[in-house]
Amino acid sequence: MDPLRPTVDSVLTSWSDRVRANREQVDRYREVPDGTDFYAPMAARFRDDPRRAGDAGLDFLRSLVQPGETWLDIGAGGGRYALPIALLAGEVIALDASPGMLNVLRQVAQEEAIANVRSIEARWPTSNAPEADVALICNVGYDIEHIGPFVDAMEASARRLCVAMLRWRNPTWGIDQLWPDVHGEPRSTLPNLRDFQALLLARDTPHAVHLIESRAQTFESVDEAMGNGRTQTWVQAGGAKDQKLRAAIESRLVERDGGFAFSWAPTYTGIVTWWPS
Repeated sequence: MDPLRPTVDSVLTSWSDRVRANREQVDRYREVPDGTDFYAPMAARFRDDPRRAGDAGLDFLRSLVQPGETWLDIGAGGGRYALPIALLAGEVIALDASPGMLNVLRQVAQEEAIANVRSIEARWPTSNAPEADVALICNVGYDIEHIGPFVDAMEASARRLCVAMLRWRNPTWGIDQLWPDVHGEPRSTLPNLRDFQALLLARDTPHAVHLIESRAQTFESVDEAMGNGRTQTWVQAGGAKDQKLRAAIESRLVERDGGFAFSWAPTYTGIVTWWPS
């Protein structure tokens, strides 16, 4: 195989292998179960102002919206992007598997008097998938083992455009760096923006990438970082590994202007656009 021209099968296999290795590593080390709604405990963190300014990624998404059209936000979460887009589009269909996330979305929509968002509780791909002019994913797909059918369904639902906002490094990168301190081995990392591009290239899919500079994940306090760290390392609060986690977090967090981050160096987010085949 030519390394510059990987086959679709080889890319899909590598993607699946990485997602599976990531999941199996969690199963080896977990001290707490996920629960029926993994994102419910952190759903409040996904609230955001639908009319906010200064968000370069959102501004670019806004520039893609055509008046009156329908957008399908797959993995819409708390509506961080679905609700601002709804202020410009005819309708937004917000699909997510987490009831807790969708509750946050509905609360913000009600508070902001945004009535043109229709929520669907489902996991993608789903039967009787809705059609839309634009199909969107924002920081979704990293942990999807069968990414091929996922993208196929996304393209099948989109009439005009497909859009994917993904990070240069996956969103849990900061916590992933703590795994050797907590569990004694490096984290098996998930695919990211560059791997998604490799998939599109292997599929011979013409696409454009708009890169924006973005900061790493930040926390308001050490305790907030601990809560996120426990979720992403699956350690039991108060246990021996929890003590290792706190030591690792306290040694690596960097404070700036009252906030905390594992690194304040800028990173990148890419917004990939392509025409559905």
